[in-house]
Amino acid sequence: MKKVYLDNASTTAIRPEVVQEMTKIMMDDFGNPSSTHSFGRNAKTIIELSRKNIAKYLNCSAQEIIFTSGGTEANNWILRSAVEDLKVMRIITSKIEHHAVLYSVLALQSDYNIQVDYVHINSDGTIDLTHLSNLLSEEKKTIVSLMHVNNEIGTILDLERVGVICKQYNALFHSDTVQSVGKTEIDLQETTVDFIVASAHKFHGPKGIGFAFVRKNSGLQPLLFGGEQEKGLRAGTEAVHQIAGMAKALTISYENLKTEHEYIFGLKMYLINQLEIYFPDFKIVGNKEDFYNIINIVLPFPQDKTSMLLFSLDMKGIAVSRGSACQSGSIKPSHVLKEILSETDLKLPNLRISFSHYNTKEDIDLLIASLKTI
Repeated sequence: MKKVYLDNASTTAIRPEVVQEMTKIMMDDFGNPSSTHSFGRNAKTIIELSRKNIAKYLNCSAQEIIFTSGGTEANNWILRSAVEDLKVMRIITSKIEHHAVLYSVLALQSDYNIQVDYVHINSDGTIDLTHLSNLLSEEKKTIVSLMHVNNEIGTILDLERVGVICKQYNALFHSDTVQSVGKTEIDLQETTVDFIVASAHKFHGPKGIGFAFVRKNSGLQPLLFGGEQEKGLRAGTEAVHQIAGMAKALTISYENLKTEHEYIFGLKMYLINQLEIYFPDFKIVGNKEDFYNIINIVLPFPQDKTSMLLFSLDMKGIAVSRGSACQSGSIKPSHVLKEILSETDLKLPNLRISFSHYNTKEDIDLLIASLKTI
């Protein structure tokens, strides 16, 4: 049975070149980067070259890249330090953010009694920027936290425009860019975003490593204390092989960005075309022009198919995800879809399908054939 992986918004396969790079470093460059002997200096050089490489693709300075264990840690650190150290009194976010942001915000609200405002969501899943401006008109030290590409439905935030709005009202701007780094160009000189985050496993790198972009002179303070690693902002011996693997994955992603973007978008349009032929009553959550590698669909199937849909596809070797999770035998709608879909559509089966350059039209044909049998 051919296995089909269509859950790339969840995680991606590591590129073979990245595995080779990491294996070589694990074998040859095992020194502690904080050691002053040649083994340590070699490891330190690898880290700093990786940092420069990443900064080059994002058009920022290497000093503004801080390595973390991934997007969740980076989001938690930035938001917590903004409240604790930068004396932010209010967070403006949306109800369709990743839980790494939403749960951090709730914890900070509980711990510090700060004001939390949720910006309105339009019917297609985009952010209501007029409402954002209205919220910001209340003068209070604020951080705005809005994701660049939604991980469930693929809606895209206009980073430059939100950056301008935040600057106009002297608000800090943090964006969870986990779904977009490595998959689209981000120029940190062109946008006034203060903080972004990334996770290597979303762009064909290793799990357990990511980074935060922290604009210089931000005043952010560490979440973890210990050694002086990462300019004193993130203590702990650096995972040299992970960092090098992430930099290699990012380099390959950006070198192939245009061709892979076109290829993957072609697959997405082919899927839409096939769905229109075989399931004409299906609905796209958001717009088909949303991010090129993610599509979330509501299927015109009976409600009783909802709980078994993922299981049935998995039995046929097809990996996709759904915007609802099965907990204790009951179907709980995703917090993102709850904000956008009608009560009727929420009860219907839905799928999030997310592509990479490793996918083919044959994968989509197999998905369609399997859906027809359900």
